[in-house]
Amino acid sequence: MSRRPEDDPKAFLTELFQAAVAAARPDRAVPRHLPQPPKGKTVVVGAGKAAAAMAKAVEDNWQGALEGLVITRYGHGLPEGEGPRRIEVVEAGHPVPDEAGEKAAARVLELAQAAGEDDLLLCLISGGGSALLPLPAAGLSLEEKKAVYEALLRSGATIGEINCVRKHLSAIKGGRLAAAAYPARVVSLIVSDVPGDSPATIASGPTAPDPTTLEDTVEILRRYGIHETSHVLHQIERYGTESPKPGDRLFERVENILVARPQQSLEAAAALVEQAGVTPLILGDSLEGEAREVARVLAGIAAQVRRHGQPVPAPALLLSGGETTVTVKGKGRGGRNAEFALAFAIAADGAENLHLIACDTDGIDGSEDNAGAYASGDTLARAREKGLDAKALLADNDAYSFFQTLEDLISTGPTRTNVNDFRAILVL
Repeated sequence: MSRRPEDDPKAFLTELFQAAVAAARPDRAVPRHLPQPPKGKTVVVGAGKAAAAMAKAVEDNWQGALEGLVITRYGHGLPEGEGPRRIEVVEAGHPVPDEAGEKAAARVLELAQAAGEDDLLLCLISGGGSALLPLPAAGLSLEEKKAVYEALLRSGATIGEINCVRKHLSAIKGGRLAAAAYPARVVSLIVSDVPGDSPATIASGPTAPDPTTLEDTVEILRRYGIHETSHVLHQIERYGTESPKPGDRLFERVENILVARPQQSLEAAAALVEQAGVTPLILGDSLEGEAREVARVLAGIAAQVRRHGQPVPAPALLLSGGETTVTVKGKGRGGRNAEFALAFAIAADGAENLHLIACDTDGIDGSEDNAGAYASGDTLARAREKGLDAKALLADNDAYSFFQTLEDLISTGPTRTNVNDFRAILVL
């Protein structure tokens, strides 16, 4: 580390976040996992926030001819002149899919269908791929899919539940991309952004067998009482086709390889703080739950470290990853990491020597322009001086405005990778 934690805790934590992101950069993660070239042609397809950088890493390290297409979020492509030349990069809508994504996804499916037995379909998959491959199943429109997805985002459904629904409203997810390419060989290089690192969940598993069912989808839609689903439910129950399952012979020619995972980024941060004389403790890489509830729990653990030296003595760094959720009830702005940070600040109000950073490793916290936010035990005192009501803003889901006023938003711009959330609590 280039600085001591006690000198500038915010800068120290920001540097840790940058190190965690760097550990998941595609130019580091992709090359060592590239397969051998096939007898036939190599076709590259993919989708996700890391897709452009992954395509560039493939192109820079591939021996032989290449062609293909990958889809990434608007603003997540590489600067002009720095991107891949043989692999086309299309930018499309995320988190809400759009027509550009639908058209590009149709082209991806066509490329897979055209692959022959001696060919290799090299798939580059990363978080965000679900929204960027919005090709509807037969009988459904993109507008219907968008309405259901937006309702699920507001409902507080988990990422696993959302992906289950996505798979069964899709012509390409849930293993269907691999099915389209059969009998070509399929190798997927995957950057994980989900708790548990399951290839069946990342980007809704376009090349992985799907253990979820149509029945699961119907149950999820009904459980959350989403009124946008009446026609969708009718189409599923009448015309829906099941996704390919574990054990299907088509997956004998499919290899799904994890090239970067949240745990690796947490370990990179842990190694750095040890050099600074701080004890790291990784609480888990797959923490889930309502953002404000998880924040209260982690604030309690931090308080235990500060007051009693348990489960580790101070100075310590509590690290965690995963993906929290936000049930939107207000009209404010802010993603799950800013909401987490605000709830943490409320729980830690007045506590000395507690500092937090909570950021999304893709550089975008939800749909805002920040990666996340910084908070500490004196955040609320500073907020009161500026006339901010932290609890009222939290109730209105307006953590963005809160931290913007305090100048404690963390902004990086798109990082072109994605290993989910990074949370670090420094106890001095």
